[in-house]
Amino acid sequence: MWFINLLVALAVMLAPSQSSEEVPAWDYNTVRADMFAGLGGDAVRFSRAMAACERTLAREPKHPEALVWHGSGLFFQAGQAFRRGDLASGGPLWERGLAEMNEAVSLAPDSLAVVIPRGAVLLQAARFAPPAMAAPLLETGVRDYEHVLELQQAYFHTLGEHPKGELLFGLADGYARLGNKVKARAYFDRLITDAPGSGQAPRGRAWLETGIVPDAPGLGCFGCHK
Repeated sequence: MWFINLLVALAVMLAPSQSSEEVPAWDYNTVRADMFAGLGGDAVRFSRAMAACERTLAREPKHPEALVWHGSGLFFQAGQAFRRGDLASGGPLWERGLAEMNEAVSLAPDSLAVVIPRGAVLLQAARFAPPAMAAPLLETGVRDYEHVLELQQAYFHTLGEHPKGELLFGLADGYARLGNKVKARAYFDRLITDAPGSGQAPRGRAWLETGIVPDAPGLGCFGCHK
């Protein structure tokens, strides 16, 4: 489903480059690039990214980054199965993907390279899930983004408008969908103040004026992150 393509790309776009001390000995950049291409429609590179995660997990089953990326890939496969009407396959893929992403965050709760991907995927997955399933996904996604903002607090002001805008928009939109208009307004206001030139600023202004976030057909990260 296109929303998984978009959000996994957004997840990595938001994560800053990792130092050699933060990333275990696996080819993070290659996996990231292949997953971008795979979720954008390149089946060969998607398979290559998943295989790289699986090789890493075979050696190190508790590898946080491999778990969160593999779980994101399983979510993508679940979306494909649901589109085919194959609920029997989609359901287990969904559950396994969610379990892997959750395990990754439990293993590395302060890693931006782990927390951001889960939060980004869940915030968008909540748009398409039944209400009973959507609420906990949305709540977890918002908590992840709040934690990201906390982790980035000391240097958030130094980030570019694009990453600042995406994070603040995710929080504002997430709270709006949860029905918390007070927090939504606070984050939309901060979006306009801290990242007025970001691509999400017009959508933030629209919410502040109308209470509705306009759709953004075609908006995604693949234009910048090929």
